[in-house]
Amino acid sequence: MTVSLKERLIVFARYPEPGTTKTRLIPLLGANGAADLQRKMTENAVSQMESFSASPQIAVEIHYEGGDEDLMKNWLGHDFVYRPQAGEDIGVRMHRSFEEAFKQGSDSAVIIGTDIPGISSAVIQNAFDALKQNSMVLGPAKDGGYYLIGLKRDISSHVIPDLFSGIKWGTGTVLNETIRIARDSGLCFSLLKVLEDVDRPEDLPIWERALNLKKHGFSEDRISVIIPTFNEADNIEKTLEKIGTAKNRETIVVDGGSRDDTVSLAKSLGATVITASPPKARQMNLGAASATGNILLFLHADTLVPERFDEHVINALSQSNVVAGAFELRIDSPASALRLIERLANWRSRRLRLPYGDQGLFMTSELFHRMGGFCDIPIMEDFELARRLRKKGEVVSLAVSAVTSARRWKRLGILRTTLINQLVITAYFAGISPEAIKRWYRRSRGVSGKN
Repeated sequence: MTVSLKERLIVFARYPEPGTTKTRLIPLLGANGAADLQRKMTENAVSQMESFSASPQIAVEIHYEGGDEDLMKNWLGHDFVYRPQAGEDIGVRMHRSFEEAFKQGSDSAVIIGTDIPGISSAVIQNAFDALKQNSMVLGPAKDGGYYLIGLKRDISSHVIPDLFSGIKWGTGTVLNETIRIARDSGLCFSLLKVLEDVDRPEDLPIWERALNLKKHGFSEDRISVIIPTFNEADNIEKTLEKIGTAKNRETIVVDGGSRDDTVSLAKSLGATVITASPPKARQMNLGAASATGNILLFLHADTLVPERFDEHVINALSQSNVVAGAFELRIDSPASALRLIERLANWRSRRLRLPYGDQGLFMTSELFHRMGGFCDIPIMEDFELARRLRKKGEVVSLAVSAVTSARRWKRLGILRTTLINQLVITAYFAGISPEAIKRWYRRSRGVSGKN
C-alpha cells in the first residue's frame, strides 16, 4: 500500500516476543515481564497516534521488527500501514524508511521510538511544525540518544545516509554525533524537549511515574508547587489564590508546626497539607516526595507567582539545554533602595545562574530526585542546590517577576538586612557550618521559633 500524503509519521516498534525484547530488563523482570513492558510502552506510544491517523494531511505507518503483519494488526489494529524494518542496524533501518517515504512523495517524515513514556501528540506535532522552518528536527533523550528524528525531502541525497552511518548506536554519543554531522553538512535543525527512555532496570521509575500521571488523568506537564510554611497565616491566602487551581498544577503546603491559621487557610483554598519538622530543606524534600507533577516549583509562602506562571515554567523547561530556573525578583515595596536590591539579585540570577528561593526555583521532578533534593541543612539550602544545578545545564532567569514580601527589609531596615544576607553568603563560602550560620542569623534578626 502506497501513501502519498505530504507528511508521514513512522513508528518504530518491535513485536513483544519474550526473550527478544527489552533484554537488559530480563534479569529483573524475566522474559515475559520484559516483553509485557515493551507491549505496554508500545501501546502507550501508539495511543498518541490516534489524532494523526484521522488526519487528512499525515500518513501514519508502523515499521516493525519481529512478528509479522498479521500479528501486528491483531495487536495494534488495522488503522495503520505496516511495513517490516529492513537493515542490519537501526541506522540502516531509519535511512531506508526515510528514503521510502520521500520516494512515495512525502515532503517531510518523522520517526519515533516506543520506549519514551513522555511521548505525546503535542511533541510529535511540534516536530512537524519545526520541519516547516528546518531541514531536521531531533528529540533528545536523557541518555544521549534521540527518541525522534524528522527530515525534509529537500535535504541533499548524500546527507541522509551520512546522518545514519558511522554512529555508535546504543551509546551516549548518538545525539552529539548526529548533531556534528548535521552541522558539518550545513543542515538547519531544531531540538525538541528532552525526554527519558526506559531501557535499564534503573529506568523503571520513569515508566511508573508516567503510569501515575495517566491514572490520575493529568496532562504530560503538571506542576507541583511546594510551599514550606510556619505561622504564615498573614501571607498564605494571597499566595495560594495567585497560584490558582487548574488541571496541570497542584499545590502542596508542608507545614512545620504552625500555631496560627496557616493550615486551615491552606486546606480551605484547596491545597494539600502535610506536616514535617523544619528546616525548610526537609519540608521541601517531603513535599517533593509527595508530588505527582513532573515539574516542581518551590515557592516561599510570602511570594506571589506571575500571571500564567505555569506556561512560563513549562516553556522554559522545554528548551533542550535548560535544567532549572527562577523568576525575576520584585519586592513588594515602593522604597527606591529596594530597586537596587532587585537589580543586584536579578543580575546575580542571570549572570551567575544563582537564583534564591524567594524567586521561586523550578526544575523537573526527575532531575530533583536524581540529584538527591535539597541538602538537609538549616540555611542556604536554595543556594547550595542552585550551585549543583549549574553543573547540570542552563539555569535560566525568566523575564517575568515573582513578587516577594518586603517584610524582612521592613523589620530590620534595608541596610542591616542586606548586610546580614551578605555576611551569611560570605560565611558559607568561608566554610562555616550551616548550623553555626543559622544560629548567628537568627540572633542577628532577633528571630525565635523553628524557621
